[in-house]
Amino acid sequence: MDVSAVRAALLAWYDRAARDLPWRVGPAARAAGTRPDPYRVWLSEVMLQQTTVAHAIPYFLAFTARWPTVQALAAAPEAELMAAWAGLGYYARARNLLACARVVAGGGGTFPDTEAQLRALPGVGPYTAAAVAAIAFDRPANVVDGNVERVMARLFAVTAPLPAAKPQLKALAAALVGDARPGDWAQALMDHGAVVCRPRAPLCGACPVAVHCAARAAGEPQAYPRRLARAPRPRRHGVAWVLERGRAVAVERRPARGLLGGMLGLPTSAWTEDPPEAAPPLAAEWREAGPVEHVFTHFALTLQVRRARVGPDQGENFQWLEADAAARALPSVFRKALNAR
Repeated sequence: MDVSAVRAALLAWYDRAARDLPWRVGPAARAAGTRPDPYRVWLSEVMLQQTTVAHAIPYFLAFTARWPTVQALAAAPEAELMAAWAGLGYYARARNLLACARVVAGGGGTFPDTEAQLRALPGVGPYTAAAVAAIAFDRPANVVDGNVERVMARLFAVTAPLPAAKPQLKALAAALVGDARPGDWAQALMDHGAVVCRPRAPLCGACPVAVHCAARAAGEPQAYPRRLARAPRPRRHGVAWVLERGRAVAVERRPARGLLGGMLGLPTSAWTEDPPEAAPPLAAEWREAGPVEHVFTHFALTLQVRRARVGPDQGENFQWLEADAAARALPSVFRKALNAR
């Protein structure tokens, strides 16, 4: 493969077609000397783990309006940050986000500019370190996300299935990294995978590197990357209690560690393999509101929802929030339970 030709074609395409994203300095502005804000790059990369660009954008805009600098984020109370994170999932990332912000702010508010130094920050793994080093500081880092894996698998028609193919795909991507425009290169690859070399129905006719693509030459680009059949996702069961007092709903802070750690939640039983025999949090006229389903990364959950209304002198051990405020503060699994009727 002609590496220089692939790089030139993809960068030229990026110059024409780069997505306009709120954390991004586009190729024209970058060429004119505007540098990305490392805080915004880092924040966006953490948010984009396990979610889509469209879902992350309103969170990013809200975060940067509320906490425009790493110092401002570092000063945020943990409960406020966790509430603002609700809906982005993987809540350990929110705790690591705050820990990282506090380390950076404590060191003067300047992010380190190498992968090795970035890796030393709380919650910053190999991918995030490479992305921040490349995009914020123009370091020639190998930034490999799911989009890049897909592009490599198709360009080189890699027959090994994921996840076993990951080291090979990463090595292939590394061979394309160069000293020229490394930040733009990283973003060009990601944009190409998201917009053109899509998981389904790739737009091969619009692909700037189609002539170099081994999967297209073989006539089956959608067959890549190969994947092993997934094992069935385990299922757990639980009970969630929606306790209402006037227009308010009872919530409680979940333990700091564990799934949804530190978040506000509805009172709930343990989540177990078999439907639990669970006592309600207080005596009331409980009624069944139907089950809700939610899928986490490692298991699917069926929650039986039970609702009750209580008087003003009951439930003093809970925190009470107006229903609208509760819906905004709760993770999505509990929002589903809250809406169950």
